[in-house]
Amino acid sequence: MNGRPLHAAALKFFWGPMDCGKSTMALQMNYNHARQGRRGLVTTRIDRSMGAQVTTRIGLAHSAIEVTDDLDLRALVRGRRDEGVRVDYLICDEASFYTVEHVEQMAELVDSYDVDVYAFGLATDFRSCLFPAAQRLFELADEVARIQVEVLCWCGREGLLNARVVDGRVAREGAQVVIGDTMESAEVRYQVLCRRHYRSGDLGPRG
Repeated sequence: MNGRPLHAAALKFFWGPMDCGKSTMALQMNYNHARQGRRGLVTTRIDRSMGAQVTTRIGLAHSAIEVTDDLDLRALVRGRRDEGVRVDYLICDEASFYTVEHVEQMAELVDSYDVDVYAFGLATDFRSCLFPAAQRLFELADEVARIQVEVLCWCGREGLLNARVVDGRVAREGAQVVIGDTMESAEVRYQVLCRRHYRSGDLGPRG
């Protein structure tokens, strides 16, 4: 089927900290598959643009289907197929913000519908705890890969953890998902830190 043996589909999870190029890789993956004649859907949840699109910090963007709590990914694919639209793969950006049920649906799309699913997202939140959806992806995915674009802490060490900064301090409590930016002027912002400086709360020299 489309140059692939039946039941060759896979669930793959690509993860990394902020600024490592997850959304850029998601759009590149979509481009590579589409140019070979495959048909896919791009989905996202809580994109930085707050719109139904996948955006990147280097300026790339692509329209997407916004994933809500009550969206069933299996029904989405079935609906397209009922309309005569072939669906060979799903690109699921910001997958750490999906629900655990969405991850179960991804696995079912692979196993029962022979649809490839490529998920991209963070592993841990601002408390350095796994997002529930990311944890389930680690448990269920056929392949898990850390994105290799290195992000550096202000000190030059490898950045591992996503710190939430409120009023100039690393936040340790709060809702798991709060939209912010990486700009210094943002009321709530995020900064990638090495483990040492995440634990100490040291955000580096100012000015």
